[in-house]
Amino acid sequence: MSYNINNKKPLTENTFRYGSDAFLDLWAEARYLYSRNAIHLLGEDKKIVTETNLGEYGIYDGKQVPLDIPMIDETADDDEMEEIEEASEYQGKKVQLNKPKRGGSKKFYVYVRNPKTKKVKKVSFGDTTGLSTKVNNPKARKAFAKRQQCDKKKDRTKPGYWSCNIGRYWKSLGGSSNFSGYW
Repeated sequence: MSYNINNKKPLTENTFRYGSDAFLDLWAEARYLYSRNAIHLLGEDKKIVTETNLGEYGIYDGKQVPLDIPMIDETADDDEMEEIEEASEYQGKKVQLNKPKRGGSKKFYVYVRNPKTKKVKKVSFGDTTGLSTKVNNPKARKAFAKRQQCDKKKDRTKPGYWSCNIGRYWKSLGGSSNFSGYW
């Protein structure tokens, strides 16, 4: 945390691998210090600390698990995995949910489950006019988040949500690293 404070960087631009113990410890420490008015947080950092449980743990099936961070159950047997795969079908094709990919009618696309209809939906997003995604430019990220009002985008079935949160998946799309905040 001292690195981010000394370099005036938001906690969402921390140096830890997403999901690592150090990453979760950073958010737990931030929540502890913020609750005691020892640090002042703004923007996405404040939102994560006040609106999520990132950095905290809970008990699931008798095991301690981190909260508010997607995890893959590597111990699931084949029957459980098969149920998951069957549940994520789009137009007769098995698809991976909530994992953006390059291509489609726009720059990126992702399959999501509509919570109201319980059906899988394909969401295409991203500019196709040749503009580049400037995830490595902090000023550009901040300007984009402000212009697009990313702090208000909550619906995973809308392109705006995924455009604002593409940084969380940037490494899997061929980028150099992920960003836990708005890109």
